[in-house]
Amino acid sequence: MSIPLTLGAPHRPDPQALVAGLLQQRCRTAAEASGCPDAVTTGPPVIDASVLASVRTEQNFGRIVVELDIDPDDLRKNRHALYEVVRYHVNVREDTLAEATSLRLPSPLVVFPDVTEGDVMETVTAIVDAHRTPGFGAWESPRRIADVLAVVAHAEVGFSARAQSGEEVLAILAATVAALRGDDILRALAEPDVGALIALRPEAAEAVRTVLLGIEVDDAVGAHAVLLAAGLLAD
Repeated sequence: MSIPLTLGAPHRPDPQALVAGLLQQRCRTAAEASGCPDAVTTGPPVIDASVLASVRTEQNFGRIVVELDIDPDDLRKNRHALYEVVRYHVNVREDTLAEATSLRLPSPLVVFPDVTEGDVMETVTAIVDAHRTPGFGAWESPRRIADVLAVVAHAEVGFSARAQSGEEVLAILAATVAALRGDDILRALAEPDVGALIALRPEAAEAVRTVLLGIEVDDAVGAHAVLLAAGLLAD
């Protein structure tokens, strides 16, 4: 069943509802995490657990997403890094999926499977059935992304994504809207209808954001500029 996302006048009351807090800056070091951009599109940064575990002086990172590249128990041993974990991210292969979904963590877990392995829809369904959140990269096969979105569009756990550019961010937004409305996801990925995104009413934009939890990017400033140029942000 598709969800009707009403289109309204281009000048909606909240032109930033679709992209507020959307972008999650990927931080490779503690210093990068301290210098994250501050804009309406800025969401919690993504920081490796190993980076947090290596902090040797007291440092408050605020609200963050932690990528699990080490055992979570090793991370808990560090008392210098202060933070609030919004979500955890973990990369998995087909043979490590069951182990990842069984992790017990104090915050929600996003599982990024290797979508080149096995049956994508079966893998994503297993993640959803385990009450975990699936994730994918915008550079993956459009067909496989469409399969992921077909499963998660109406699941309560939502999904997260990764993008390498502002243009890929737009494609993910358009594909999410298409999935919720029952439209052609592949076409939305290839040719994002920015006008339709701009025309979404605030309640429709909020419905999109309950499904799309965030997009991890290497350059949040550049992606923000693309969203601004596209008209998804107030000037």
